[in-house]
Amino acid sequence: AFSGNMNADSVVYYKLQHSIKARFLRFVPLDWNPNGRIGMRIEVYGCTYRSEVVGFDGKSCLIYTFNQKLMSEHVISLKFKTMQSDGILLHREGQNGDHITLELIRGKLSLLINLGDTKTHPSNAQINIKLGSLLDDQQWHSVLFEQFNNQVNFTVDKHTHHFHTKGEFNYLDLDYELSFGGMPAPGKSGTLSHGNFQGCFENIYYNGVNIIDLARRH
Repeated sequence: AFSGNMNADSVVYYKLQHSIKARFLRFVPLDWNPNGRIGMRIEVYGCTYRSEVVGFDGKSCLIYTFNQKLMSEHVISLKFKTMQSDGILLHREGQNGDHITLELIRGKLSLLINLGDTKTHPSNAQINIKLGSLLDDQQWHSVLFEQFNNQVNFTVDKHTHHFHTKGEFNYLDLDYELSFGGMPAPGKSGTLSHGNFQGCFENIYYNGVNIIDLARRH
């Protein structure tokens, strides 16, 4: 509840302690000055928001190469919008068929974690989690992938799926590069049938690194 002014001209200013992300705001008057007329005037001041956007035409991808191959923590966040129901958003692949893929399939977002050799990892050869629907509506949708050792959180538009993986997940034989928007070449595993992403990404971050800004500067 916010107390208003006591006259017609003075301004009462409130600064919220924490920022709020919302599409709509609704103000409900609770009381008014009984000696005056009923009236309300409100202004809302936004916060500083940095937007880095990159477009993909279905034939391109953005590759990020890093130095440390084995890491126990991976945090990837981005926003996307598209009118295409299919396309690869993210892909990281290894030498023995191991790969992690984030792919749009029929308007749903699918997270596929493949341990490659089913003889070596028979207990947990493949994980496939699907979230969201009608994500090809040309609206912005947010994605968050968090891996802390064997704990994985997969979030699409604030809907989160939590799961634990087997111990082999920490030892996926993956390359030193991560591709956004598709794959630079046909996959080594040959398991992916859909094409590259066609649409826009906004604010791609990998472990705190601004990928789009890095690509523009380098």
